[in-house]
Amino acid sequence: MTDRRGWTQKLDAASREALTSGLTASELWSELLGVFESRARARSPNDLVQQWSRDGFVTPAHVDQRTTLALDQELFARVPAFEALELSPLAPLGVCSSVALASQNKVVSALRGTEVVSDPTNVLALECATRLRRDPSLVVRLATSHRVVRAQAFAPRPGFSQHFRLFCLATAGRERKEHAFVVEALGEQLSALLGILEALERQGYELSERRVRVLATPERAALADRIAATVRGVPVERGVLEQPYYDGLRFMIFVRSQANDDVPLCDGGAFDWLEKLTSNRRLVFTASAIGSGLLAHLFRTGASK
Repeated sequence: MTDRRGWTQKLDAASREALTSGLTASELWSELLGVFESRARARSPNDLVQQWSRDGFVTPAHVDQRTTLALDQELFARVPAFEALELSPLAPLGVCSSVALASQNKVVSALRGTEVVSDPTNVLALECATRLRRDPSLVVRLATSHRVVRAQAFAPRPGFSQHFRLFCLATAGRERKEHAFVVEALGEQLSALLGILEALERQGYELSERRVRVLATPERAALADRIAATVRGVPVERGVLEQPYYDGLRFMIFVRSQANDDVPLCDGGAFDWLEKLTSNRRLVFTASAIGSGLLAHLFRTGASK
């Protein structure tokens, strides 16, 4: 494969091969640690100030931290059946790209075989796989609130940045007759997220005009119909799922913002990640997320736009 980045032309083929696959992991991390130590030593205080003011990876969040903490407390209170799990800021290198259809270029890769968490649901899948390897009869329900970092470019829109907060739910276990597990798990998460939005609306968040979209491949359309039938109190529409990222089932919750934008605030679905992580085709993993940072920035009454 031809590498188009000009600086790589300064390396001969043997050096590039050593960096990509020739060195052992420990040898590579040791070498890179020395490189970054030298780079850090060469930086001036002015370099740090300049980066702080212009680099979207390091600038502070849009939302006041007290608001974030209060919102997190409310979110966890609304899902008592889910164990609250505090994740590390780092995850194993490749946690997204090796089991999901995501490019490593969209992730901030780090040293010592790690990457900065860009999607907590992938990390929750690792935890679910670990527990179900020990006991396949378990039903695992996990929740987490996490600030993630994404390396892809974002269009300039209010509330969007390189790092943002997500509140995630994950349910995993052995599939049952007539796919009862995946239908019940996604129905439970969908109901929990709608309940959260309803509760926040009573507390002053402007979350009117909520609607649900349930998507499925043709092979799983009947399951999507069963999931859609669990929704109460808001309009539901069905559609065809085209993204291969999901295992045939996806739901989205849209909310009309104060700027009259139709915002996809919540997203969830079924994934085949446990099958890859455990080599057990009977194990099911479902996950969903609400953009809690976006929620506080765009929908909180009195929030700055």
